Amino acid sequence: MSSETGPVAVDPTLRRRIEPHEFEVFFDPRELRKETCLLYEINWGGRHSVWRHTSQNTSNHVEVNFLEKFTTERYFRPNTRCSITWFLSWSPCGECSRAITEFLSQHPYVTLFIYIARLYHHTDQRNRQGLRDLISSGVTIQIMTEQEYCYCWRNFVNYPPSNEAYWPRYPHLWVKLYVLELYCIILGLPPCLKILRRKQPQLTFFTITLQTCHYQRIPPHLLWATGLK
Repeated sequence: MSSETGPVAVDPTLRRRIEPHEFEVFFDPRELRKETCLLYEINWGGRHSVWRHTSQNTSNHVEVNFLEKFTTERYFRPNTRCSITWFLSWSPCGECSRAITEFLSQHPYVTLFIYIARLYHHTDQRNRQGLRDLISSGVTIQIMTEQEYCYCWRNFVNYPPSNEAYWPRYPHLWVKLYVLELYCIILGLPPCLKILRRKQPQLTFFTITLQTCHYQRIPPHLLWATGLK
């Protein structure tokens, strides 16, 4: 890619890229949009080829749309080897997590990595258990950091000329708070993050409430990162 001209015109992924403003609003951890955006890439084993594409919710959640498209249109077989990476604006809900877990059980040679910008209804125990089940199935789940935001900008966004080096710099604290809550989910701890949204004005408030079990089991460096210890 050239920073002088934006994504090169012959880039085969160009027509499947999203616009910069779409990326900014979908993946801003402070914005609580209802819709989910999925940016994904598939590395096919032995072919040295990568597919990249984008998707959004329809009548189904975007994760289900991906699984249906992947297993039908691409004539996917159970013995196919590939590595799939998802960049999701929201983490999967409990039902989607079950669908993903079932898909992986039927396709043992598929590995899945999921990077998420926000946690979807993270106090709902069904969603929390769903994420734990995914991890138990071998899925890697992480909160998006600067590295992932930069990667997505360069590979999935139709950025304007001379703006290859630009990508939205979101406040680190929001990312660290989601990292902390994801760690609570993985450990089976009670929620510590509470999110409030005021309609007038449009403001999002994050508050943290820690219990004794949080202090006992969460690594100190995660608490220090949020200024809580």
